[in-house]
Amino acid sequence: MYALLRPLLFQLSAETAHELTLEWLGALHRLRLTGLIADAVPVDPVSLWGLSFPNRIGLAAGLDKNGDYIDAFGALGFGHIEVGTVTPRPQPGNPSPRLFRLPEVQALINRMGFNNKGLAYLVANLERRSFGGVVGVNIGKNFDTPVEAASEDYLACLDAVYAHADYVTVNLSSPNTPGLRTLQFGDALESLLQQLVGRRDQLGRQQGRHVALLVKIAPDMTDEETRSVGKALLQSGIDGAIATNTTVERSVVSGISGAEEAGGLSGAPLLALANHTLSVLADSLGGRIPVIGVGGVTEGEDARSKIKAGADLVQIYSGLIYRGPELIREAQVAMLGAQHRPGNPA
Repeated sequence: MYALLRPLLFQLSAETAHELTLEWLGALHRLRLTGLIADAVPVDPVSLWGLSFPNRIGLAAGLDKNGDYIDAFGALGFGHIEVGTVTPRPQPGNPSPRLFRLPEVQALINRMGFNNKGLAYLVANLERRSFGGVVGVNIGKNFDTPVEAASEDYLACLDAVYAHADYVTVNLSSPNTPGLRTLQFGDALESLLQQLVGRRDQLGRQQGRHVALLVKIAPDMTDEETRSVGKALLQSGIDGAIATNTTVERSVVSGISGAEEAGGLSGAPLLALANHTLSVLADSLGGRIPVIGVGGVTEGEDARSKIKAGADLVQIYSGLIYRGPELIREAQVAMLGAQHRPGNPA
C-alpha cells in the first residue's frame, strides 16, 4: 500500500507529506487496520538496561516528536520507539521550508530546529500510551537557552520524563540548534554528564527504578574526538550511546539537486560515515556499555552492517520515508543471526 501512496505523497512538500502520513497512520491504528501496511516482525529478544526488547529494530527520534503516535508506530512491529526531541518549553522550530527530499539517493535534509509542543504535552502522551514495548525519550535544550545554561534545560527534561520513560537520550548532536554540538567536547561534556548522571541516580533512589541514560553523538567528529567522547562516557557512568545523528557533510551528495540546503543530511548517503563513527565508538567503549546504531538504513543489509560494526540495537527514520513499513520487517530479518562485533578498548 505504501508503494502506491508514495508517489502521491512525494507530490506534496516534504513536511506536509510527513504530517499527512502520520495522520493516516493514526487513523489506521484507531480502525485496527495497521496490518494492511505492515507484516509481522520476527521475535528476537534482546535484554539491555534491565529492559526486554522484543526485536532489535527501533524508531529513531524525530519522527514522532510529541509522542502523538506511539501506539500506532508500536503496531507496526517496532521493538522500541524513541520520541522527541523534546525541550522544556514549546517552540516552533526554524522557518519553513525546513525539510527536503533528495529522492535520487534516498536522502533527506532537515533543519527543523527541535520543533515540539514541550514537556507537559509529551508527558501527557506518555502517560496515556498503551504500547507495551520500550519507549525512549530524546531530550534537548530550547533554542534560546544559552549553551552555558544548557544543563538547566536537560535536567528539567530529565526530571519531567524520568517516571514515564524506559530510557532517556541526551541529544547533544543536532546540527540545527546553534552551539549545541560544542557540548560534545571537553569540560562542557564532562560537566553536563556529571550533572545528568547525578540527577539520574537521585531520581532512581526517589522513584525506586533505574532509567538508562544515553547520549546521541554526531558523525562529523574525527576518530580522536569520537574516542575522547567514548572515554568521557565511560568515566561518567552513562548507560549507553547512540551513533549517529545527521551529518553536515555534503561530499557524498555533491551535485545532487537540493544538496546545497542547510541542515542535517540523513538517509542512504549517511550509512558509511555513521557506520565508521559507530565502529570507532564501539571500539573505544570496549563492550562496557551498549550502543544503538542509526543512520543510513534503507534496506535490510544496512541494519545488519550496524550489528557487525558494534551496535546492539538499530533505529530507522529516513529509510521509513522511502521504503515504508516493509523496511521494519526486512531490517529485523536481516539482523537475525548477525554476529555482534565485540568492542576493542582503545
